[in-house]
Order: sequence, then structure tokens, then C-alpha cells
Amino acid sequence: MKVYHGPEQFQKLSCAVVTSGTFDGVHIGHQKILSRLREIADAEGGETVLITYWPHPRLVLHPEQHDLQLLSTIDEKIRLLEKYGVDHLLIMPFTKEFSQLTSEQFIRRILVDTIGTRKLVIGYDHRFGRNREGSFEHLKEFAPTYGFTVEEIPRQEIDDVGISSTKIRHALQEGNVHIANEFLGEPYTLTGEVVPGDQRGRQIDFPTANLYIPEKYKLIPANGVYAVRVQKWVAEPTPYPWGGMMNIGLRPTVASAASERRIEVHLFDFHEELYGQRLVVGVVDLIRFEQKFESLASLRDQLVKDETAARRLLA
Repeated sequence: MKVYHGPEQFQKLSCAVVTSGTFDGVHIGHQKILSRLREIADAEGGETVLITYWPHPRLVLHPEQHDLQLLSTIDEKIRLLEKYGVDHLLIMPFTKEFSQLTSEQFIRRILVDTIGTRKLVIGYDHRFGRNREGSFEHLKEFAPTYGFTVEEIPRQEIDDVGISSTKIRHALQEGNVHIANEFLGEPYTLTGEVVPGDQRGRQIDFPTANLYIPEKYKLIPANGVYAVRVQKWVAEPTPYPWGGMMNIGLRPTVASAASERRIEVHLFDFHEELYGQRLVVGVVDLIRFEQKFESLASLRDQLVKDETAARRLLA
């Protein structure tokens, strides 16, 4: 997959089959659109193009709102889209100036002049352009003028899937990871760098890799202990080589009331040094919610039980 960080990098194609959107999480509803995109491109000898926007439009248009939670960082989204067979990914820098483009300006400048769109595939009720004025009807009106055709994924197909990024976010925030993963079609991932911790885990035979995620908008699941699969970050997704368990939370047994939320991963049967490494953690399922124990010994006893449960889930 070729990735372009702006329209000036893109070389116009002779037969572009295009879709656009934020595609947060690239869940199975999104995958339905991508599958249709691939099907058309293969039938017509074309190439697939996905237009997405970064930063997320809400970060630009509503910077005063600090509650935005996204399922994917831009790096995670790139990995997912490559996995689902996109040929060209155009990441449009989203600015206030860009948001003022009318729907017709967007069609002419981006879809036609920049990409060379021959076929446009959109999800039901897709909107674009200034004040979200563009619609499927709008596209059908202008398509003959600019020499492309447009197809909308029917409402029934979208409704039958019954999935939205919002539903997935709610599931993760409530600890319903298995539901979120069903909607995503694979484990929800957290990507971050291993940084030094206070090494409390080593004292009770459960050393952990402390994961730092710099993207503050990245959604972190509910506080608790999870079964996870882990791999080092590589440009292309590979099978997860390690199993483990992860704690998300405030560590009430060992930390003060003012402690920060942490993400700590214990890898099974693993003894390498990971400081400075970038890891991808696939969250398989919740084992239990976070709780406070009377002592480190009680915590260790529970962690032994958690490991048994995690290994069973990963088997």
C-alpha cells in the first residue's frame, strides 16, 4: 500500500475506485465497504484509493472538547488498512481551511483533479464538504459532469451489520472486550513504548513492561486485568508471538490515591529486556476488574489465578 500525506504527493490514476471517511477502528462495517471497493477494482482493472483525514476533524473544529476517544492512532489505522487490501491511502491534512471546501470543490479538486476517480463507493448516509452539505444525491448530481459513477452501500446492509465506532467505544469503556472484538473482527490493540516503572512487579515474581501511549485521544479500556497477545511493532502486522496479561488502572494495592493510570503488561515465559521497544498489545478479553488487596502477598495470590485464567483464554 502506498501512503500519501497530502494531495500534492498523489499521482493521478487512470482507473481509481475510491472511498473516503475517518474509518476509526476499521471495524467490520468498514470492512464491508473495503471489500466492495476491492471487488469493483478487480473487475474493472482499477486500483483502490481510500481518503482519510488527519488530524481527526473534531480535534480541529472543536479543540475545546477534550473528550474525544479514538479506536485507532494514525499508525494503527495505516496498518489495518494495508491488511484489508487498500492500494493507495491518501491522508488529507484536515485544517479549518480544508473544512471550508464546498462539496463541489471537494469533488472537483480532490476526487477528480487529484485522484482521477472513476468509481466512488460510500457508506449509507455519508456526508462531506462544508457543513456536511454533500450527500449521495449530491454526488449523483455531479458524477456525470465529472466522469465518474457513485455507489452507496445500502442502508439495509449497514443496519444488518449493526456496528458503529461509537458502540465499540462504549463496549471497551465498560470492559466488554469480547463484544468490541467481535465488531472489530480482531483484538483491539494498544500501541506504545516500554518505559521504566517502579519494578514492584518483580518483587512478587510478576515483572511487567510499562506501556506509554503518547496519543492522549487513544481509547484505553476499563480498568482491570486482561488476557493479551503481544508483538513488537513492525510496519506490517504479523502473528502475535507472546501471550500475557495486562493490568490497566491506578494500582490501588501499591500506589497512592493520587497515582496516575498505568498500563502494565506481564509476558508469559519471557525474559528479554524491552525498555525503549515499541509494542503492540492485542486485548483478548477481560479477566476481572481492578480491585484493591490487603497486601502484596494477597495480590500475588490473585495474579497466579489471573495467569491461569489468561492462559486458558489464550489457549
